[in-house]
Amino acid sequence: MEVWPGVAYPLGASYDGKGVNFAVFSSKAEMVELCLFDPDDPKREILRAPMADLTGHVFHSFVPGLSPGALYGYRVKGPYAPEKGLRCDPSKLLTDPYAKALSG
Repeated sequence: MEVWPGVAYPLGASYDGKGVNFAVFSSKAEMVELCLFDPDDPKREILRAPMADLTGHVFHSFVPGLSPGALYGYRVKGPYAPEKGLRCDPSKLLTDPYAKALSG
């Protein structure tokens, strides 16, 4: 599965007829990974790819051929200091704060 740069707007997952653009804001993350899951076996991760493109504080990627309804989440790498409100922990799968629906 290919992953292209994508665009920073709109935030969330957006289908354009050719694939899905993913964009998520984080002013503290050092890296965000996009994780896609098998719709027939939602516990099975089928792709984990760094969202290598960054515009401002928006990480973004585009997955050509992906359709609406894809199961996905994010893993965020960066500072972990809960006492300062920083909780980047790549061992945790995060939901998209801009998601239009949740499954699971």
